[in-house]
Formats: sequence, structure tokens, C-alpha cells
Amino acid sequence: MSESTVSNEQHKQKMQRRKEVQEKRLAEKIPEKGLIIVNTGNGKGKTTAALGMVMRSLGHGYKVAIVQFIKGAWEPAEKAVLERWSEQLKFHAMGEGFTWETQDRERDTEKAIAAWEKGLDYILNPEYRLVLLDEVNIALKLGYLDINTVIQGLKQKPADSHVILTGRGAPAELIEIADLVTEMSLVKHPFREQGIKAQPGIEF
Repeated sequence: MSESTVSNEQHKQKMQRRKEVQEKRLAEKIPEKGLIIVNTGNGKGKTTAALGMVMRSLGHGYKVAIVQFIKGAWEPAEKAVLERWSEQLKFHAMGEGFTWETQDRERDTEKAIAAWEKGLDYILNPEYRLVLLDEVNIALKLGYLDINTVIQGLKQKPADSHVILTGRGAPAELIEIADLVTEMSLVKHPFREQGIKAQPGIEF
């Protein structure tokens, strides 16, 4: 029997059974827990999804910190918008641009370590409910940061705070300890398919 042929009464009974199952599941769950969240993969939207969580946290009145690795030289439009919540939000763009632009591994490493240390200060601060480490996975992938150092830092976070780590190529060790992992898959991209450059409002 297809959904289109189900009567209103049958549909109501089906939804009531589903509601009972969902309520039972919810009753068995833990009310709250601070999460380690990883957004990775080759597809677009990793930072954008993380910023959605930032906006929700700000809406709840929580304090939030964003530390941006690699992309700092862009001075992105997001920063201009989020500065309106300056009393709740701290934003640090600490990279100097993509590695093929900087072409200085030693300086990129220094910048990544400084960004991690700044991020760790916020992670350990119980006043901050959410910390976003944007593009940190790239710094890990390129060897600018030690994965064990990052994992040890994450393990010290307060029990009710959340940390989001974005960027392609998230290490397996990070994925293992994370509570929520999303992999963005690339299906089509205008740069590859049509030669369209990054555009304001879409990429930055």
C-alpha cells in the first residue's frame, strides 16, 4: 500500500505509533553532553554548517569563540556580520591565507600553533559554550599541528561545552574521538565544472 492510498485514520494510527517509539527513545537518552563535532570532506559547506551552530548558540545567549586557521588573510564577510555580537563572540582570524599563497612552511606552522594555543584557551574556559576551530583539520593534515596535542587538549574541555573542528582531511584519530562527524561530499562545483571563481556571498 502506497502512502497516497492510506486513509486519514490509518495515517493517524501510524504516526501515533511512531510518536510512542520516539518518546520512548528520548526518555532513554542523556539530556545534555558537550560534543566534539567534526565537519570534513571535499564538499562545500563545512564552515557554513558550523556557523549555523554558532548562530544558534548566540541566539541562546551563550558565549562563543571562533579561531580561524589558514584562511585568516581573507578577512571574511562572516567576521563583519558576527562582530555585531561582540559581547558574546570572540573572533580570531589567525592564518595568512592558503599555503600556496604563503609558501612558508615554518611561518605557517608558527601561525597554526599560535591559533591552536588561542583556541585551547577558549576550550578550557567554562564561560564559552561553543568553540569553532575553523580549518584546523587542514593544519593537522599538513603536519602544522600534532594530532595528539590537539586530542589531549580536547579531552580537557568542560563537560557541557562544544568544540567544532572543520576542514577537509580530518585525521582518523580525530574522527575516532568525535561525537558527531559529518563528511561533505562533492558532487558538482562551479569552479571545476564552469570555471567560475569564488564569489562574495557564496564562498566568502
